[in-house]
Amino acid sequence: MPVETITHDVLILGSGIAGLRAAVEIKRQYGEKVDVGIISKLQLMRSHSVSAEGGTAAVLYPQEGDSYALHAWDTIKGSDFLADQEAVWNFVKQMPEEIFLLDHWGLPWNRRPDGRINQRPFGGHSFPRATFAADKTGFYEMQTLYNKLLQYEGWERYDEWFATNIAMENKEYKGLFALNLRDGKLYLFRSKALIIATGGAGRLFNFTTYAHTVTGDGYAMAFRAGMALKDNEFFQFHPTGLVPNGILITEGARGEGGYLLNNKGERFMKKYAPNYMELAPRDVVSRSMWTEILEGRGFVHEQSGLEYILLDLRHIGEDRLNERLPAVREIAIRYIGVDPAEEPIPVRPAAHYSMGGINSNMYSMALDAEGKWIKGVWVAGEAGCMSVHGANRLGTNSTAECLVTGKMSGFLAGKYVLEGAKLPEMPSEDRIKAEEKWIYDEMLKKESGESLYTVRNELRETMGKNFYIYRNEEDMKKGLSKILELRKRMENIYPFDKSRIYNTDLIAAIETQNLLDTALVVAKGALARQESRGAHFRLDFPKRDDENWLKHTIAVRYGEDDVQLTYTPVEVTTWKPVERKY
Repeated sequence: MPVETITHDVLILGSGIAGLRAAVEIKRQYGEKVDVGIISKLQLMRSHSVSAEGGTAAVLYPQEGDSYALHAWDTIKGSDFLADQEAVWNFVKQMPEEIFLLDHWGLPWNRRPDGRINQRPFGGHSFPRATFAADKTGFYEMQTLYNKLLQYEGWERYDEWFATNIAMENKEYKGLFALNLRDGKLYLFRSKALIIATGGAGRLFNFTTYAHTVTGDGYAMAFRAGMALKDNEFFQFHPTGLVPNGILITEGARGEGGYLLNNKGERFMKKYAPNYMELAPRDVVSRSMWTEILEGRGFVHEQSGLEYILLDLRHIGEDRLNERLPAVREIAIRYIGVDPAEEPIPVRPAAHYSMGGINSNMYSMALDAEGKWIKGVWVAGEAGCMSVHGANRLGTNSTAECLVTGKMSGFLAGKYVLEGAKLPEMPSEDRIKAEEKWIYDEMLKKESGESLYTVRNELRETMGKNFYIYRNEEDMKKGLSKILELRKRMENIYPFDKSRIYNTDLIAAIETQNLLDTALVVAKGALARQESRGAHFRLDFPKRDDENWLKHTIAVRYGEDDVQLTYTPVEVTTWKPVERKY
């Protein structure tokens, strides 16, 4: 029976801030001239973007001392000079308009006493430019964008449709395969343009701030389709994941004046970043915390055995906590029975963000390994890597990037359609049959084998052990060997559930394959990069090496179980690399 097809002018894969912003831009610019489909593996408003807490960076008050140049410099320095500098300039110049648009569309930004939009300090920023809505910024941005989208016609949402693969043949985009969880059938989505906005891969690690649904789907699908990934070895560890469950405690808690304390009661950041203290960039703070723990100045959580540091907010006061950090207080009370107004919160670094992603340029256009545009394909948000974050992202630049790349990709994809883009040819019959065989025969029909959840848990433990804050060749080689073993074992896994309707076992199996594909790229890139830069810190190569490694890693699939790595230069146009001091 031939696979059923669904056609739109533009497909948006993912419904977080980036995906919704792309949809809004298409509708506000082109109205019903461009037909849009939004595909989400979740109910649309449950995308992980709702968990973003602290704020969104933008230059709003140049008259008070902020500037595009200062935001660009902070971002490039924070990136450990791996950011492409023209992309950063383009990014910072577009952000103020995004803040004001969201304001006009109804987002309840916190206000100064005079009614103007408020901003607070954030790590690595030399000016308080974190625009915030209490500590629920992502939630409010999602709500605002969705409410705006509801004003328009000519778009359709596909909630709980799980994309399995991008159909690419001869390096050309042909469509997208997706399972409808309601009927268990495989469909082929066809479109003139595709925007990939699938988010990151935080569930690679065993201690993470990310939801269970963040499984590197976009990276893995792009990798399997022969597209290029960039700089995936750079994975950010947020300093303050709640112990023992990893829930994000926003950097805004330190932006409001929170202290980090070791078991001697010391504010130890004065040793590592005397000028910025707790508001140094995340890679610096995470390494400092982990050093304190390794040298015996941390605490140990009795039930889980996890080591941690204390985040002290008591001096901020109950009223200010309730105004600025209500979710932090609620999370701590609800999940661990600690009221931050009365006692410190136990925290430790948690996997938080993928600086790398699908190779893209400063206009969010997806690029192949040679830097050529993959016609009709754009990437937005954390799924892409236009090299704004480099080796280390500054807090509040992520939601900002989602807004900017969502806007650009939506505008350009709609323009591409209206300028006469044709619907690509159908994928070959062999390609369609291969997809059906992979899902229904190779995964669903197996009657025995190994539990996919065992494989998934072992992968996450391996990544947490061998590719955490401090890395070295010996541990990473062990980790890579384990990843390759787990990839072989995936051939023997089977879902317990054999039904077609809402088969979450089957979805978990595909997600596990996605995690393994992403892990392979992360491991290969990390082993090859023989230096320490930003979030990639190697004990055996503890110095940054600009002479040999001021370049981006480009990864493409090579055979079934290997990765081919090439490199492209970093775009340095304004500031040459210098030593980072905070």
